[in-house]
Amino acid sequence: MSAPPQSPPTRRVAYSGRRSLVVEAADPVAPPPGHVRIDVAYTGICGTDLHIYHGDMDSRVHPPGVLGHEMSGRVAEVGAGVEGWRPGDPVTVMPLRWCGECPACQAGHTHICHRLVFLGIDAPGAMQSSWTVPAETLVRLPYDLRLDHAALVEPVAVAVHDVRRAGLQSGERALVVGGGPIGLLIALVARRSGAVVLLAEPDSFRRSVAEGLGLTALDPRAEHFSETVDRWAGGAGAAVAFEVSGAEAGVATAIGALATRGRLVQVAIHPAPRQVDLHRFFWRELTLVGARLYDRDDFTAAVGLLGEGAIPADALISRTEPLDRAGEAFAALESGAGVMKVLIDCRASGEAR
Repeated sequence: MSAPPQSPPTRRVAYSGRRSLVVEAADPVAPPPGHVRIDVAYTGICGTDLHIYHGDMDSRVHPPGVLGHEMSGRVAEVGAGVEGWRPGDPVTVMPLRWCGECPACQAGHTHICHRLVFLGIDAPGAMQSSWTVPAETLVRLPYDLRLDHAALVEPVAVAVHDVRRAGLQSGERALVVGGGPIGLLIALVARRSGAVVLLAEPDSFRRSVAEGLGLTALDPRAEHFSETVDRWAGGAGAAVAFEVSGAEAGVATAIGALATRGRLVQVAIHPAPRQVDLHRFFWRELTLVGARLYDRDDFTAAVGLLGEGAIPADALISRTEPLDRAGEAFAALESGAGVMKVLIDCRASGEAR
């Protein structure tokens, strides 16, 4: 066990109620047995964080709740009984804790545990300069991977899991509906698996980012969108459609594009029930696949993809703000104007990337 260092006060972003964030000081939490304290480098903001900010998840996030689950950092202090980690090790966190006893856990599906605790939602998250977590949540990073790039491991793991859930095969045609960060990452991971990928996204900035990465991106509102998709799919339809938009129109677009026995992978979290064309499911013998979160293998694969440069992190990170400007960072992401990923820089000034 390392000797406890003198720790500066922690700065953290706390949710204080609907559309309200507070940046405040707190004492760092020394790691109890089985835990590790991390000096957080970067924390990403995602759609879930925006849902919290809008007050849509007050049943789970109670003020002052510390947000954030997409992160990178370095081990600062190791608690008793923790082996294999030492101060300075670069890490990210798989922000899930499961019970090990419920039917999902007993079936080996711990990531969708019936009593799942999600760090950054149900427990304090990473949007702070110092974060103490259970050692089993740590995921090792390569020393040569930039920590701002490593903050994308969690969303890349989501994309890896979604593509695996689709059972996507090389040469199959995959339509991704929704070109935000997760949709774009799904498209990149799907392309890397050998699929022929088409992205449907109404926002011109997001389409331009996708096209800059060599993806074909179309506006689903265009007059001849359906005919274009039909030609792209050779008249047969897409083998897989990933619904990442969270919009009712996106659901209809994804279902309408599927081939006979095609697979609809539902990725987006829809805030309300949606109408679904069940006759289309019956007529074409379609399959609906849910895709939620990730497991450790997905995280490991995501680290590998970022480590080898297969994910163009610089093209995805649109903006980085210091922790004291978290409110501006949330506003930038909420506006959707010319941004993909927004990161919070949680480091003490002068720290290296």
